[in-house]
Amino acid sequence: MADERHFERLLAEFRRVGIDPNTFSAMLAVNSDDALRALESLPDGAGPAAFLAELRRQGAHGSPARETHPLRRSGEGRASA
Repeated sequence: MADERHFERLLAEFRRVGIDPNTFSAMLAVNSDDALRALESLPDGAGPAAFLAELRRQGAHGSPARETHPLRRSGEGRASA
């Protein structure tokens, strides 16, 4: 029952911030507690970009800020012009 309430709270926060959780795949890779913490810090209607920025700012586990793919680190793997 507690998990269901947590999930409902998370969905409500996504909607409040202006994110459709059915189409926002980035939320799948984020711990629900980290997502909730980031969402609660945002104003109404902040949108997906603000949510991702807040996850990065908080260094949330599983967020793009912690991604370690070699092509994402300081320009490595970019084709030279």
